[in-house]
Amino acid sequence: MTSTLYYCDHHEIPLPEGHRFPVRKYRLLRELLMGDGQFSFVAAPFAPVETLKLAHDSEYVDQFLAGALPAQVQRRIGFPWSEQLVSRTLASVGGTLAAAARAIAFGFGGNLAGGTHHAFRNQGAGFCVFNDIAVAVHWLRKQHGLHRAAVIDLDVHQGDGTALIFEHDPNVLTLSVHGRKNFLFRKQRSKIDVELEDAVADEEYLAAVENVLPRVFEFVPKVIFYQSGVDPLDCDLLGRLAVTTDGLRHRDRLVLQACRAAHVPVVVTLGGGYGDPIERTAEAHANTLRIAHKLYAEGSQQLR
Repeated sequence: MTSTLYYCDHHEIPLPEGHRFPVRKYRLLRELLMGDGQFSFVAAPFAPVETLKLAHDSEYVDQFLAGALPAQVQRRIGFPWSEQLVSRTLASVGGTLAAAARAIAFGFGGNLAGGTHHAFRNQGAGFCVFNDIAVAVHWLRKQHGLHRAAVIDLDVHQGDGTALIFEHDPNVLTLSVHGRKNFLFRKQRSKIDVELEDAVADEEYLAAVENVLPRVFEFVPKVIFYQSGVDPLDCDLLGRLAVTTDGLRHRDRLVLQACRAAHVPVVVTLGGGYGDPIERTAEAHANTLRIAHKLYAEGSQQLR
């Protein structure tokens, strides 16, 4: 049995020379997973505009789509506007929506993009235009009546946009485990924030994740979004932590095994990863999806 994954790397965005966004990792990741022979790949559909507006201000959505954002707002996102950027953004969110629908049906759904957790209701930031997780939470409420959701955000940068969007929503638990001194320098308030010092390595990192996970399941969510950023990796240019590839693999097992054991559907989105070499980042992302496949498609008894 194969696992279905949604991708949008065929929407190539024009970026200036030396831009920090690791656009190459998305195609590298898909190529790695294609070589496994365990996955099927579907081009992500575009998210409907009216669905985006469940989580974002209408004016912001319309201005972005039309290329009419104020210059300072566009700069905060970190990408120059282009029609290709619009296509990739709509597909990135659409991939998370499709993965969410698949998770509800089969227990697990994966998007080879998404995790754009720095986007707020009325503006984007940090390479994030729309907050795909927030959009999907609102969509699941409207389409499937799932009102209780949890977000496990293990990107090295705080999921500040997600935290603020759901700050006063008692039916969404936001957990963020991130670097205390890392971007963003003005943090928001997640329901649970775990802050790590620079240079934290495997043992301390994994203990922090393992210790906080039970609080997610005490909340009794009906769906979990796993923002599985791999920028805690020791080779990451923006990470400032020292977690190994094996450490991240262990982290993913902790999270995904807990979701499966609790019988809670899980949606996996990528989040950040800026490694040098970028191939290590792509491999770490691939490991996340491989573990999910073994748990949900092959059976947990095969996970060793």
